[in-house]
Amino acid sequence: MDNLLSSIKLSVPDKIYLKDPESSELGKRIIENSILLMNEIGFDNFTFKKLGLKIGSNESSIYRYFESKHKLLVYLSARYWAWIEYQLVFETHNISNSEEKLRKAIHIVTRSVEEDISYSHINEILLHNIIVNENSKSFLTKEVDNENKEGYFAVHKRLVSRLKDVILSVSPKYPYPTSLASTIIEGGLHQHFLKDHFKSMTDCDKSDTPTNFFTDLTFYTLKSYQNV
Repeated sequence: MDNLLSSIKLSVPDKIYLKDPESSELGKRIIENSILLMNEIGFDNFTFKKLGLKIGSNESSIYRYFESKHKLLVYLSARYWAWIEYQLVFETHNISNSEEKLRKAIHIVTRSVEEDISYSHINEILLHNIIVNENSKSFLTKEVDNENKEGYFAVHKRLVSRLKDVILSVSPKYPYPTSLASTIIEGGLHQHFLKDHFKSMTDCDKSDTPTNFFTDLTFYTLKSYQNV
C-alpha cells in the first residue's frame, strides 16, 4: 500500500509550467487566486493582468510560472485529476469485491466535490466548478496533439486506465472498457454541467445524481457480458 500511494503524489507534468508553483509562497498564491478569479469571471475573461491585481503582484511575475493562461488551465486540470486519482486509489484499495469496487470508483469520479483541507491554498469545490465549466478548453485546441506528446494529459489518461482496469475486473470480456471509462469520467462532468445550466436536458438533480446515472448505465451495459 505504501509503495502504491507513493506513486500517487499530487504531481503535475513539469512541462506544463516554467516554475513549479508549489515551490514558493507566490506560486501558491497564484494557484489559490487563479481558482478564485477563474471561478468568478470564467476562463475567457480571465487574464494574468487581472490575476496580478488580485494578488498584488506584477503580471510579469506570473509569467515566470506559466507561459499563458492556457497553460495555467492545463495545470489546474492536471492538478484536479491527480487529486481524483489519489482518492480513487486510496478509497478502493481495501475493497476486494469487484462490483463494489467499481461502484465506489464510479462514485469517486462522478460525485460532487467537497473541499479537502489537506491543501489549504486550493479550494477543491471551486476547482471542481472550473473543471465542469472549463475543462474542455484545456484540450480542444490546435496544439492538443503536440501537448499530448509532451505529456500534459498524462494524469487524466492514467485515471482513465485505472477505471478501465476496475471495469475489466467485473467483466473481463467486455470489449470497450477504455471507451466506457472515459465516457464515465467525461460524462460525469457533462451531466454536472447540464444539471447546473440545462436542467431540461438531464434527469440528474440534487437527489438523482450523475453518480446514480453512470452506475446504472455501467452495470446495465456490463451485465450481458458477464456470463459470456
